[in-house]
Amino acid sequence: MAHVTVKEGESFESALRRFKRKVQQEAIIKDIKRHAVYLKPGERKRLKIAQAHKRMRKRIKREISDL
Repeated sequence: MAHVTVKEGESFESALRRFKRKVQQEAIIKDIKRHAVYLKPGERKRLKIAQAHKRMRKRIKREISDL
């Protein structure tokens, strides 16, 4: 769990920025989103394959436009 101690004379905004950065580094939000919805193993596999196809199409499109 992310924990930030506020230093003497530190503003609330800077402490909040440090907290947000720490939460992002520890990937807490990403983990919460991943556990928010249960995906069956088959669904997870299909989603992973679909994302791979999407990345491949994007890479091919980028390569074609660079030529």
